[in-house]
Amino acid sequence: MDGIDRAILRHLQEDGRMTATALAQEVGLTLAPCHRRLRELETSGVIRGYRADVDPAKINLGFEALVFVTLKDRQNMKAFETEVTKSAQIVDAQRLFGDPDFLLRVVVADLPAYQHFYDEVLIALPGVEKLTSTIVMKNLKSGGRLPI
Repeated sequence: MDGIDRAILRHLQEDGRMTATALAQEVGLTLAPCHRRLRELETSGVIRGYRADVDPAKINLGFEALVFVTLKDRQNMKAFETEVTKSAQIVDAQRLFGDPDFLLRVVVADLPAYQHFYDEVLIALPGVEKLTSTIVMKNLKSGGRLPI
């Protein structure tokens, strides 16, 4: 990966809908070489996809909680991870070193919806010993771009 590839990635992180023509102009290439590099970045998996940045509050998902999960033992690790990936309300999940074992970011409509999700889904996840929730008061920065 050279400086031009990095420039392509920087521009696409800012505007994923940028046309190949505009992108080529920004990085100082003609259209064909820019398009070729873009395809290589996609096929190699450097670019994993394109998506819209949706405001959760505007689609009635304005309540966000961070949930720290400690498992009883490691026997349920894979089953837990599989179930977490199936839940649409869990929008981010990280396995951590040490205690707790996982950090989940959950989005729902409001506090009653979160209580229902907690009682019906989170507690029922395989191997859960302890859940600790923290309600997000305000998002200062989200959808972070990689420092390319």
